[in-house]
Amino acid sequence: MSKVIIIAEAGVNHNGNYELARQLVVAAKEAGADYVKFQTACPEMVISRYAPKAEYQLGTTKKEESQLDMCRAIHLPLTDYKPLKTYCDEVGIKFLSTPFDLLSIDVLEELDMDYYKIPSGEITNLPYLRKIARLGRPVILSTGMCGLADIENALLVLEKEGLAREQVTLLHCNTEYPTPYGDVNLLAMKTLAECFGVKVGYSDHTRGIEVSLAAVALGATVIEKHFTLDKNLPGPDHKASLEPDELKQMVSSIRHIEEALGSSIKRVSTSEGKNMIVARKSLIAACDIKKGELFTEENMTVKRPGNGISPMCWDDIVGRVAPHDFKEDELIEL
Repeated sequence: MSKVIIIAEAGVNHNGNYELARQLVVAAKEAGADYVKFQTACPEMVISRYAPKAEYQLGTTKKEESQLDMCRAIHLPLTDYKPLKTYCDEVGIKFLSTPFDLLSIDVLEELDMDYYKIPSGEITNLPYLRKIARLGRPVILSTGMCGLADIENALLVLEKEGLAREQVTLLHCNTEYPTPYGDVNLLAMKTLAECFGVKVGYSDHTRGIEVSLAAVALGATVIEKHFTLDKNLPGPDHKASLEPDELKQMVSSIRHIEEALGSSIKRVSTSEGKNMIVARKSLIAACDIKKGELFTEENMTVKRPGNGISPMCWDDIVGRVAPHDFKEDELIEL
């Protein structure tokens, strides 16, 4: 299989602190992720001053603070993303950031990213989808809070504006932080692949790493997972994020699963082939057998090692003449 793309989602876990963002870049690199991803926005262009907070945000931020004020406090200025991308280049990890408004798309387009990551909340944002599609870059599209019709409508917009469906990867996703295991519905990821004929992956908001690993085993080509330097930091997403040692474990485990999946061909592997003699069995003399005696059900048995006549030949050997003497426990030979 192709290598799974692992996106370490720093998001807004820098809390608006550029130095903290740089530390997240280093942590993602050290964990072995392919990309470190941030979130780019002009809060006033994204959030109305009347917009409420999500329930999980109320539990992790100041209750009296509006959603707009919360995002103002934790976003990076648009001017920070170019030096942040340069720093990613220096560290040796690929840079991504999700734009949340049209101006942010313009800012990020100058940074020559490999993909545009469209978050679940923008899948019904027609002007936004049109603008990204016209840029012609591959798209990773999260599908949280979506039914199949929402996804199909978004894909049709992208295609109409010139983006081939083959350039889109759909991420199964549940937009709750953290996502209850009972709401993951991971098998829907396979439904996306079957319904839309595109590559699929998983954007994981559960606690821990188990569901991401299961997604890889089910065929995910992209895994996106939030991470933080410390789950106890203030901010909306830290508690539902991995810490660096957990992210490193997830990356390592995904690479092991990739290796273990192998191909669909069932064959004897190099490592196990040498054990066939030890573990399999052969036809063995159950007692002393004299030359000229007939092999019978009573004087033959099946035991290890497996370098003699296969027990699958039992019926062919019964009734044949012993070509020489056999001692008890010797391999039967013809």
